[in-house]
Amino acid sequence: MNNWLAGMLVFFLWSYGAVAEESPVKESPVKEFPAREFPSGETVFAATFTGLDGKPVALADFKGKPLVLNFWATWCPPCLKEIPDLVEIHSRYAARGVALVGVAVEEAARVPEFVKTHNINYPIVTGRDKGIWLLQTLGNKAAGLPYTVVLDRSGNIVFTKRGAVTRERIEQVLDPLL
Repeated sequence: MNNWLAGMLVFFLWSYGAVAEESPVKESPVKEFPAREFPSGETVFAATFTGLDGKPVALADFKGKPLVLNFWATWCPPCLKEIPDLVEIHSRYAARGVALVGVAVEEAARVPEFVKTHNINYPIVTGRDKGIWLLQTLGNKAAGLPYTVVLDRSGNIVFTKRGAVTRERIEQVLDPLL
């Protein structure tokens, strides 16, 4: 049992350290995806998830707007850390045409209460397997959480970040897109 626990601790510490990777796609491609192979935004816009009301939410509905797509889970400490900054981003940028969507990559049952408790003000969708598939397809092969992808109005992926993202960093990415 102690070997198992020690192994899990080593894995957790390794994976936590491995999650912090940022890639402004136009400046330096994600290491796992050379720029010429990086998927287009059409991969994002082809996806449909389930909203907290149980109805389908097509990401294509956000086409034509700068889009911040944040993959997260309720059990993820770095995800919890970045939520206040994402709430602030949504408050500041929604009126300027920016969409921010959180994709909870876990079973839907725990998510609504979590959203309410943490005063999340941006749209949340759920889909464990589909969310993991999409974040891996978008360059996060390790499936580390959180993972943030920013698309411009034309649907080009302009930024990715594995690990917690700050309000200041998202603003640096979004401001030139407006």
